[in-house]
Amino acid sequence: MLEFNRRVLAQAEDPATPALERLRFLCIVSSNLDEFFEVRVASLLAQHRMEGAGPVPPELVATIERAAAECRALIERQYALLNQDILPTLAGEGIQLLNRSARNPAQRAWVKQFFDKEVRPLLTPVGLDPAHPFPRVINKSLNFIVELSGKDAFGRGTGIAIMKAPRVLPRVIRLPDELSSTPGASYCLLSSVIQAHIAELFTGREVLSCSQFRVTRNSDLWVDEEEVKNLRQALQGELHGRQYGFAVRLEVGRTCLPHLADFLLEQFGIDRSRLFIADGPVNMVRLLEIVNGPAKPALKYPPFVPGFPAKLGSRDIFTLLDKQDVLLHHPFQSFQPVIDFIHSAALDPNVAAIKQTVYRAGMNSELMESLIGAALRGKEVTVIVELMARFDEEANINWAERLEQAGAQVVYGVVGLKTHAKMALVMRREAGGLRKYAHLGTGNYNPATARHYTDFGLLTADAAVTDEVNEVFLHLTSMTRPRQLSSLWLAPFSLHKELLRAIRNEAAIARDGGRGHIIAKMNSLTDETVIRALYAASGDGVKIDLIVRGACALRPGVPGLSENIRVRSIVGRFLEHSRVYYFRNNLAHDVYLSSADWMNRNLFRRVEVAFPVRAPALKRRVIREGLQPYLKDNVNAWDLGADGQYRRRKPRAKQARYSAQLVLAELLGNPGT
Repeated sequence: MLEFNRRVLAQAEDPATPALERLRFLCIVSSNLDEFFEVRVASLLAQHRMEGAGPVPPELVATIERAAAECRALIERQYALLNQDILPTLAGEGIQLLNRSARNPAQRAWVKQFFDKEVRPLLTPVGLDPAHPFPRVINKSLNFIVELSGKDAFGRGTGIAIMKAPRVLPRVIRLPDELSSTPGASYCLLSSVIQAHIAELFTGREVLSCSQFRVTRNSDLWVDEEEVKNLRQALQGELHGRQYGFAVRLEVGRTCLPHLADFLLEQFGIDRSRLFIADGPVNMVRLLEIVNGPAKPALKYPPFVPGFPAKLGSRDIFTLLDKQDVLLHHPFQSFQPVIDFIHSAALDPNVAAIKQTVYRAGMNSELMESLIGAALRGKEVTVIVELMARFDEEANINWAERLEQAGAQVVYGVVGLKTHAKMALVMRREAGGLRKYAHLGTGNYNPATARHYTDFGLLTADAAVTDEVNEVFLHLTSMTRPRQLSSLWLAPFSLHKELLRAIRNEAAIARDGGRGHIIAKMNSLTDETVIRALYAASGDGVKIDLIVRGACALRPGVPGLSENIRVRSIVGRFLEHSRVYYFRNNLAHDVYLSSADWMNRNLFRRVEVAFPVRAPALKRRVIREGLQPYLKDNVNAWDLGADGQYRRRKPRAKQARYSAQLVLAELLGNPGT
């Protein structure tokens, strides 16, 4: 994950990236690092805590310290880039983030008034003593530690106060345009406003120092699914506690004095190796408010409107699917047809039942509202809601409650497994009886992420596929073992086995003198058995091209092991999220799309589906759009070397620049936008 974040940070370092998009990439790195500590580092520490007594083992200490050191180097690059390059560039374009000394007299007066009216009434500094213990600090919240001189109102000499920044206040504040002497937008941080007027809160005492700080806590929810009687109720009880999990990281401002940082580390029980100095806001993610604010067009990527397949137009979706499958490639093509598919099913009097999986739907979802509407109209609606989708638990619980109130059948998947498959099934009464229609995808049923993540979706009425989709739903609701599937590869039952079979088949073809070729695109590749099979296939002469966005435990190009394997990662405007598996198979050109990465957790600890693309024209589209452009990319591509290091691909002399995402946007996007 840290290696991937270096590649994301490189997008922010690239002067060819528009200035506000560079800031966005900085914010993405910060958000990713938050999750790294909340989940990855926290899980290592939590495992030790569960195992019981004694100090943290030296090998675990070394692992965490090494990760923390790598994070520290990343963070130092982040703030140096922010302060020395991106903010000055934005200031030159009329977007200013003003600290106390940079604000003009009119702006300082406005900030003072804002502090007095909007901020000060909500502040509650706590001077520490036996009757005022150290307050509970919420995960990733903005706080201040203040050192004071003199005695308090009762003649005691307590010298430290802690103050929380109210969560209802904006962290980035836009100053009135008329106060600036230059055109553009001026902002200031809430932390700067508070620190400029902190002394007013401690009448009769001198503020010796003041620093912002932020604590990152363990945010991984855990419930014993085999013991609890109602998973939803158990999770509801755990959600509040997430804000107060054990502390794993402390961030302080660069002005924080060492003894105050030591005091905070002691209070939170954090090792010094996990102390980080922020040369700016302790939560850089908040700067997204500037990214999303008004700006010159040149400071952002050009507007992009996804295309809408002409064949859909105003035609009835079920009539169209009766004749042909429809392939959608997001975000280059609109997600609206998927919403329309479920919405049409909800309104169609001939539709008897709708079944769907929900992993990350978001807080507001037209699609989920359609399912609720279908249930209210008396249709049989079954929804498999994954309550353990990390950081989406609350939204999913809310949807589950509303669906149940509308009369839908809601279940929460399989105990011990996350339901990660993306499937929707519609059963419609037609002349020949009930006809099944399905949507299967590589990404979530979330229109917001569908605008920023690359994913494929397939709409089909192919009975060979839809009958098996129904079998998977029956498995998830009844807990019976699914019957033998011939079209779908289902984890944790057959997906791993079928992957190995397909890889070994290419190896057998190559050994017999044929041409073996595998191309696969995914987020992560870490499963040892799959990697060993790929190494063996490479040794047999199979050409293997892997497009792996994030973690990759395979080493390509190693003599005697992986000479025929090439690995690259694409990092660009959109988050690469689709999973595509291609096997040449003696010109059968087998193409599968899937929700699953080639990781142990996806193959054995989740319910995942890989589904075939059967229509020859659609196979060609997947290869032409989902694989080949990424193998040609010389703008956003990073090639993994045999030494485990990624190197950014650059166009050779006189070679034209080729960005896969830009090519696909021009090919599939709405023309003239």
